[in-house]
Amino acid sequence: MKAVLSKVVGGPETLVVDEIDEPTCGPGQVLLSVKACGVNYPDVLMIQDMYQFKPPRPFSPGGEVSGVVKALGEGVTNVKVGDRVLASTGSGGMAQVVALDAGRLTPIADAMPFDEAAAFMMTYGTSWYALKDRGHLKAGETLLVLGAAGGVGLAAVELGKAMGARVIAAASSQEKVDLAIKHGAESGVVYPTGPFDKEGTKALAQLFKDACGPAGWDVAYDAVGGDYAEATIRAAGWGGRFLVIGFPAGIPKVPLNLTLLKSCDIVGVFWGAAVARDPKAHQENVKQLMDMYAEGKIKPFVSERFSLEKAGDAIAHLAARKAMGKVVVVTE
Repeated sequence: MKAVLSKVVGGPETLVVDEIDEPTCGPGQVLLSVKACGVNYPDVLMIQDMYQFKPPRPFSPGGEVSGVVKALGEGVTNVKVGDRVLASTGSGGMAQVVALDAGRLTPIADAMPFDEAAAFMMTYGTSWYALKDRGHLKAGETLLVLGAAGGVGLAAVELGKAMGARVIAAASSQEKVDLAIKHGAESGVVYPTGPFDKEGTKALAQLFKDACGPAGWDVAYDAVGGDYAEATIRAAGWGGRFLVIGFPAGIPKVPLNLTLLKSCDIVGVFWGAAVARDPKAHQENVKQLMDMYAEGKIKPFVSERFSLEKAGDAIAHLAARKAMGKVVVVTE
């Protein structure tokens, strides 16, 4: 079978497509014939040994997949051969066949395309956990989403709208803001490219204040990081909750006096660890997300599809911060 492999530390150009032996499934596992694999920012970091988890090489990137159950290991009863499913893999998803624990599988309806299924769990799972469990977003509150046209950002926009919040989309171009508005944001703001000096940070904060209004934001969803974090916190409303999602613009350094002046919280969001620590809560969240998908309240926006042979290009496209919505690698 074919698989995309990271054999050395480096960028997307170091990835190779090789023929390798098909895996076997042990007790409690299934073999999944992969139809599509979602591309996410952790893939960019993982191949450079910059992510929290470092799989032993050679490994295949790809943390979420969709496909058809091909074979069952001993003791598996929750699925059967031929079932359509999505799954979180952590890594290893950019291959034609993967072996994984049966508990990682979520059945999908026949009406859910494989590319949407592969673009679903990591973005909506992260954003639902962030907004509901960590940010405690309430109807009528103002939600500011940074990186609003990216995978997790666009999911946050849709979910915030579904939760009854007033959603303000912040992104690096008008095209991206327009996409977020199409997916449920009330309005948006285009922010300049950083890094920023002290005056630039204050000017960016004013942009966010003007966009949110005099009361500021109640919840901020920061999928960008870098100097954008301080500017965002300067625009916080009283008692705001600042959600730390990711750092494509770099790891922020925030003056903590701002949290005192705003009486606001800085809240970490580590969805993968939360899933491992409380799988029961995760399953309830998955059910809620699937219900919202069935009701048409949320729908993954797959902007581009790459073949398995072009998986390195897919990751490079994401690393360049050019992608809108989700990028997916398809095996057929």
